[in-house]
Amino acid sequence: MNDVLGICRRNIERAPRDAVERLSKFGVATVHEAMGRVGLARPVLHPIYPGAYACGTAITVLLQPGDNWMMHVAAEQIRPGDVVVAACTSDNADGFFGDLLATSFRARGALGLVIDGGVRDIRDLREMRFPVFARAAHAKGTVKATLGSVNVPVVCAGALVSAGDVVIADDDGVVFVPAAQAAAVADVAARREANELAKRARLAAGELGLDIYDMRGRLAEAGLRYLD
Repeated sequence: MNDVLGICRRNIERAPRDAVERLSKFGVATVHEAMGRVGLARPVLHPIYPGAYACGTAITVLLQPGDNWMMHVAAEQIRPGDVVVAACTSDNADGFFGDLLATSFRARGALGLVIDGGVRDIRDLREMRFPVFARAAHAKGTVKATLGSVNVPVVCAGALVSAGDVVIADDDGVVFVPAAQAAAVADVAARREANELAKRARLAAGELGLDIYDMRGRLAEAGLRYLD
């Protein structure tokens, strides 16, 4: 662990801006499916207000328990269009982030925060409409005493994310797309979305999923019986 502490990488390669823009048109569920059902964070991260949404390139932060020093280091590395993704060296739900850091992050161009930890000043963050996806709301404060790292690979809620990867977060959860795969995943997501639009029209017209997905034969083979 010591070899990844005390590092702040300043020059990172972000996913192509056009790929990020294309991915921003899709929800987490669509992108997760388009990636082959990988990259999804565990369902322990929740938006602090309904409808919160963020899509951007990751600035990663490795925090120490009860210490938010590295969040301030990360602020300097933010560029417009980034989303800060914070993890901790061990399980901790202290209030690492509040309205003052949100003000700083937004001034630097951040589009949101994903944190496998706690945040506070929830009412202020909601009024700011700053998208935050966190493990917990917790008023407990933090110190600034122990080095973590910025822009190193981290595991956030069970998902590996590297600096520059694409982060998409909405009411359904959080998904991370490796920077090198962003354009290809956007292509697949667009095809999935078009396919779903066609199916939605058929369902709205009264057609059944049983027929659209050709389920009847397989259900019969599995032994389903209809009793009148």
